[in-house]
Amino acid sequence: MFVLLLILIVVLFGLGFFSPIWWVAAAVLVFGVTRHGRARGGGWIHDDGSGLGNYRDYQARRDRQDRWDRRYSRQHRARWRREDRRDRELRK
Repeated sequence: MFVLLLILIVVLFGLGFFSPIWWVAAAVLVFGVTRHGRARGGGWIHDDGSGLGNYRDYQARRDRQDRWDRRYSRQHRARWRREDRRDRELRK
């Protein structure tokens, strides 16, 4: 699919030397393809499963932020410490 779009964009760009309206059509097509790719989750789709690693990174960062917030918040400090202790015991 990507190859066909690339060929179409090149052909429209080439036709733009005969009539500038084709350059406009190529620009609209490029804009539409990039917009459609962003709407689906940030660019072209990768079949290598790299999205899963990104989500795991996000989970790890979120968990670290939660621990930081719990550790340094003034409310419910004793409860957070108990939960941290429980988390450490579960990891062992």
